[in-house]
Amino acid sequence: QVQLVESGGGLVQAGGSLRLSCAASGRPFTYLGMGWFRQSPGKEREFVAGISRSGGNTQYPGSRDGRFTISRDNAKNTVYLQMNSLKPEDTAVYYCAATDRNPDGTTARRDMYSYWGQGTQVTVSS
Repeated sequence: QVQLVESGGGLVQAGGSLRLSCAASGRPFTYLGMGWFRQSPGKEREFVAGISRSGGNTQYPGSRDGRFTISRDNAKNTVYLQMNSLKPEDTAVYYCAATDRNPDGTTARRDMYSYWGQGTQVTVSS
């Protein structure tokens, strides 16, 4: 089994930045493709970013505006989500997810991720 623990969420003013971290354990980190999702009240969980196990491939939604960047440090078993120029509509619970089904690629499909963290709240005030 894989355990994922997110950190770095909090309250930030619009225009600010946050960096989320997700520490993985339980399986060799380089076996895992990683992703970030978010969920706001009343909305479905949506894909934010994905990264392959090597870090060589990344994926973002088609609507990406360049404010969020995913990265990973395989030596630290950690994946990051750098979020800049935050907007109130970015307010959500952010979830880290891991997949061992296609680790050399990336995927935006929730059903491809077998492991999920507990989530970290990000609140952006206007």
